[in-house]
Amino acid sequence: MPETDETMIANVLELLKNKQYAALRKVLEDLNPADIAEAMETIYDDGDITNDELIRLYRLLPKDLAADTFVELNSDMQEVLITALSDKELRAVLDDMYLDDTVDIIEEMPANVVTRLLKNVDAETRRNINQILNYPEDSAGSIMTIEYVDLSPNMTVKEAFDHIRKTGIEKETIYTCYVTTRKKLVGVVSVRDLLLSDYEVKIKDIMDDNVISVQTTDDKEEVANTLSKYDMMAVPVVDKEGRMVGIVTVDDAIDVLTEEATEDIEKMAAITPSEHPYLRSGVFEIWKQRIPWLLLLMVSATFTGMIITSFEESLAAQVALTAFIPMLMDTGGNSGSQASVTIIRGLSLGDIEFSDILKVIWKEFRVSILCGISLSVVAFGKIMLVDHLLMHNNDINTIVAFVICAALALTVVIAKLVGCSLPLFAKKLGFDPAVMASPFITTIVDALSLMIYMNLATLILGI
Repeated sequence: MPETDETMIANVLELLKNKQYAALRKVLEDLNPADIAEAMETIYDDGDITNDELIRLYRLLPKDLAADTFVELNSDMQEVLITALSDKELRAVLDDMYLDDTVDIIEEMPANVVTRLLKNVDAETRRNINQILNYPEDSAGSIMTIEYVDLSPNMTVKEAFDHIRKTGIEKETIYTCYVTTRKKLVGVVSVRDLLLSDYEVKIKDIMDDNVISVQTTDDKEEVANTLSKYDMMAVPVVDKEGRMVGIVTVDDAIDVLTEEATEDIEKMAAITPSEHPYLRSGVFEIWKQRIPWLLLLMVSATFTGMIITSFEESLAAQVALTAFIPMLMDTGGNSGSQASVTIIRGLSLGDIEFSDILKVIWKEFRVSILCGISLSVVAFGKIMLVDHLLMHNNDINTIVAFVICAALALTVVIAKLVGCSLPLFAKKLGFDPAVMASPFITTIVDALSLMIYMNLATLILGI
């Protein structure tokens, strides 16, 4: 944490403990909501304040700042505050929040808290919340907000400005306005376009009718990538009939990309994705996340043991081969992981599709040949100079070194082909490609590398 943040948090804590509420309120008024939330979370998680002091600190915030800060807090602290605030206070917070933020909070809360939240919103808001909650969990509809500025194509620029002034205070963004006819999206116009046009000009004459939009059922990660690709501040969401129902803003897209990246990293490390940050996860919860994959990988490693056992006599005849098994397995695992992570990231960004599988395999094959040759040359020198001379091992000769290096080269080729193709097949079959990352591919490659190694040794050395 930057020193300035630590100083600010220490100052907030000191003023709160000394009950200098007027000075503390003045300090808080000058801070960004995200910084206030960070300060509250830090001193609360460190055990420096009680629930009562947390609530007292929150109540010092001005009305508008309180709502913005509430959105930035983690779900545990939000639940503490919801439980403690009066209906009047809770209603004031909810009235100042955008609908998509309210929905996000409701999705994180237990049933009894959700009931209280819904009781303190008006009937229209409750209806809109229920509508959004009915969309699939990972869809554009689930993260959109219905608070956007819509204009009529027959409005003049002056009428548009009057409309924005009248309704804009309740909208999440006013920088991009959406032109609709009977709820059908027909164009977009930016505030910049409006500012640079004469008051008498009609909206239909300056709007852009080449509208990029997404559907309510589109995957939210694809929606976030659309925003990133076209450098948009918000993307309109339409239903199957082309009627506009909401927008997804860039701040929600960033949250989606962060969440998806975290989930992919956890899956690639063979961890079941968690809904809570590490420091707020219990030991038992972390155990439940990790143990299923560890058990699966441990059982799958049985095949590796079976392969070694089946070649026990060959290894006994040429004991030196045993010393290089870890090198082959590690190199193969790392090679497969490099390819799989690259492809998984490409799939996530939309740069690679299943239709590109032949291009991917051909490219990875050529890369694997270069890597395999490079590693084999270095390994041959290491075996002959280090393992043979320094270890004084007479079993290691040129033929044995050739077998090891040939197995190494083949292992790299096979590992990279497996690593690049499995995520693509997983995506095609509807599975998350991240599941096919490091641990899973490493287990497969370990078995394949041993089979290549043992069969080559048996064939060339005659053991």
